[in-house]
Amino acid sequence: MSPDLPPVVPSVTAELVGALSPRLRKRLDAGVAKLAARPAVRDGDTVRIAVDDETDVVLHAPGWRVAGVDAIRCGCLLAPDCLHRAAAASAAPVADDTSGTEGAEDPETAAASRAAGAPETAEASQGREATTTGKAQGSNPASQAEPDTATDDQRAAARTVFDAAAAVLEAGTDGAGAVLQAELLRAAHSARLAGLPRASAAAVSVVTGVRAARSADAGYRLGDLADALAGVLGVAHRLPHATGPELTELRGSVRQPYRPDGSLRLYGLFSEPVLTATGYAGAVTWTAGADGRLYTVSDVAPGGPARAAGAADRAVRIGDTALTHRELSRAGLAVSGATVSPTGRLGAGAAVRAVRAAGAAWRGEPLDRLWAVPVAEQVARALDGGQDLLFLEVTLMGTVRETSGDCLLADCAGVPVRLARAHDSPSLPCRDNLRLLAAARGGRLRLVARLVPGPLPRALPLAIEHPSDPTARVDLGLDRLQHADLPTDAPAPAAAAVASGDEAPLHLLRRRVHQAVAGGRPVLSFSRSGSGDSTRLRRAGLVTAADLLDDLQASAAERSRDAFGRLLPADTDRFARAWLAAAVYTGVVERALCAHAWGASAAAVATPAGIPRI
Repeated sequence: MSPDLPPVVPSVTAELVGALSPRLRKRLDAGVAKLAARPAVRDGDTVRIAVDDETDVVLHAPGWRVAGVDAIRCGCLLAPDCLHRAAAASAAPVADDTSGTEGAEDPETAAASRAAGAPETAEASQGREATTTGKAQGSNPASQAEPDTATDDQRAAARTVFDAAAAVLEAGTDGAGAVLQAELLRAAHSARLAGLPRASAAAVSVVTGVRAARSADAGYRLGDLADALAGVLGVAHRLPHATGPELTELRGSVRQPYRPDGSLRLYGLFSEPVLTATGYAGAVTWTAGADGRLYTVSDVAPGGPARAAGAADRAVRIGDTALTHRELSRAGLAVSGATVSPTGRLGAGAAVRAVRAAGAAWRGEPLDRLWAVPVAEQVARALDGGQDLLFLEVTLMGTVRETSGDCLLADCAGVPVRLARAHDSPSLPCRDNLRLLAAARGGRLRLVARLVPGPLPRALPLAIEHPSDPTARVDLGLDRLQHADLPTDAPAPAAAAVASGDEAPLHLLRRRVHQAVAGGRPVLSFSRSGSGDSTRLRRAGLVTAADLLDDLQASAAERSRDAFGRLLPADTDRFARAWLAAAVYTGVVERALCAHAWGASAAAVATPAGIPRI
């Protein structure tokens, strides 16, 4: 997936791949790899890729979005049904397959909302809110009451999504090439036409994750893709049987309208960079109202790490204010005629007025009350589908080594919290800042972090009090700390000795769930260690986990033969359902373990938000 190419809507990719002959389909993955390695030259809304000395592929992207098959042209002799057009669409990021509608958020807003609230793939996989630029063609108007049961078209679309996602799971990321991706994009488009934006968004997030895995994207996380697959399979499986409020949730919402919110007095909290797998970048600034409610202002557009690093110095797009995002994170804002989305994003309509106002220190009113909420209560709120920002006061304890690299260890009211970098891009200072903060061992600081659900207390620090000046703050993804910023009497960093959570019994099931995502059903069918893992799980009292693992292994290895003794195709439906049961169970237990580790009530978060029962 090349960030230099404009996003292409799913229906375009599906149509171009579907038009290929069987012979060209077999060559599509090689064509994608070849085209992705060629330089893309942008001239306004046009991108030109030189396939060779004589052939160019041209993408016309008004508004930096390819919305029709005719917008991708090729000069080769086989055009229009050539390999190059399909390869270009398959190599590009996936765009929202929608038409504009007044009052709805645009793709940049959707990217900002997801990045501001949670990692993009996780949010899309759970699909609590499919935020797009408008109503899906053929869906019911917002004012029209939807039926209490799924329609025949919706059931058929859900079945198509399930089958396409199951095929991706069957193949794993190693085998899910451009053809399987296109089938899932076709299913996503069908789901949107049937009025199922949540299933559509979840399917697109799976394709994005698969492409990131196959291209060795530095931001790819196997766990995120597993969550995305569980989300799309869970929604598609449950939707035909759901009624009432559950069905409404599973259908999702096409638009996220802004609502009037009167006059607001806001106080800057911090800014963070946005860098998504779908080719959007920028910054989001978080503010808080006098009542502690959080609001965001974002500047997100197509781009890469350079745009994410520089967006903080762009002017805030709200009212007539001349503040930059970096300035707003330390100052305040007085807004009249404010409009706010359900996620807390401030609108920038013509009637909105905003002027600079005085800010507030983290330890002063009204921001101080954000840190007054008990940590266990904050974690329970996040795990129950609420705001996932944590306001922590910690004592830095040095570094702790993990298989993925070192992270910062901090004590938070007796809870050892692992603080990992929020972004891996070398263009952002996250990694270097955490390394320097390890030298402030023993310092007690306030910080804002994003919760990472798991059996061990873990969070991604986004902003922190300045190590030597409590009245100042540091945006860890935008500001770069220097050695001179550290206290002069800080001891040398040391590796902290803490118990590793990698040997927790539940990891035996989680490993198989992730293994299937990466290698597909064949990897599990050839595995011989499942029985030993099941025994260990039962000895640890995780009987249900052991049963789920046995069923997963059995469904992977199960193959029938015809009357002549030839192997029949594997039952992808049975394997997908067995995998989904194991994935949902693992998520539920891990969230309960996470709540326990932070001292929150596990009962309040036993069922992950957005994951339907199976």
